[in-house]
Amino acid sequence: MSGPLEGKVALVAGATRGAGRGIAVELGAAGATVYVTGRSTRAHRSEYDRPETIEDTADLVTAAGGQGIAVPADHLDPSAVRQLVGRIADEQGRLDVLVNDIWGGEKLFEWDTPVWEHDLDNGLRLLRLAVETHAVTSHCALPLLLRRPGGLVVEVTDGTAEYNRDTYRVNFFYDLAKASVLRMAFALGHEIGPRGATAVALTPGWMRSEIMLEAYGVREENWRDALAREPHFAISETPRFTGRAVAALAADPDVARFNGSSLSSGGLAREYGFTDLDGSRPDAWRYLVEVQDAGKPADATGYR
Repeated sequence: MSGPLEGKVALVAGATRGAGRGIAVELGAAGATVYVTGRSTRAHRSEYDRPETIEDTADLVTAAGGQGIAVPADHLDPSAVRQLVGRIADEQGRLDVLVNDIWGGEKLFEWDTPVWEHDLDNGLRLLRLAVETHAVTSHCALPLLLRRPGGLVVEVTDGTAEYNRDTYRVNFFYDLAKASVLRMAFALGHEIGPRGATAVALTPGWMRSEIMLEAYGVREENWRDALAREPHFAISETPRFTGRAVAALAADPDVARFNGSSLSSGGLAREYGFTDLDGSRPDAWRYLVEVQDAGKPADATGYR
């Protein structure tokens, strides 16, 4: 059976692991052809020095029912991104969905460290990886996406516009990076909306990425064992939950109503009715405000 995105072409920039991988797989499950990019391949690891690769992601996309195509790319290099987009144009003649999920900052930020004490080189590198890469990719890819009406751009960030407006996020560099991506979606909405396309910002909740599971010493199969260490982890979600949010947006003929908006995986689950892999609908950002930040005991009842 064909999926709702059969015949559609997507580029998930930053799809090696985490949200990018989850998004790529769910777009594939909906029938899309998905180009997945990143710097970690089976032949070469990025400075993350982790085992996940873009080839693995592409295989998962294909196994889910789509066509996964892995293309190594450093999104700080405009020539490499132009070459990538040129390849998509030559092979497919179209681009329907662009997901900017490039991040690369996990090892660069220092928790609760003021700007004057933070390593400056690391902070500036974080901003280049998390912000400049998105700008480069949009600059190069949007002319192809705009060839046909109905294109979708998803800027993946951490936190909704409402939450980040009033909340200091980790440190100066992290806060600035995530706020910048939110603003990118708003600005792109003004630029591509009149040209028949839609741009949104999307945040996962507390995501059980490969790195997060490793930090808690658990696997996806036994993730609840981490609750003894961090009870609020009960609200966490898989990367596929964010993927289902993107797939739902991409299949929605009325997606333009969200143009320029800040969205969350939990909020879109209520809108579209999809669930996480376990059948639940975790609403992490509502939980964060009403339970965790409010100092209440951890209890995800009514929030997933």
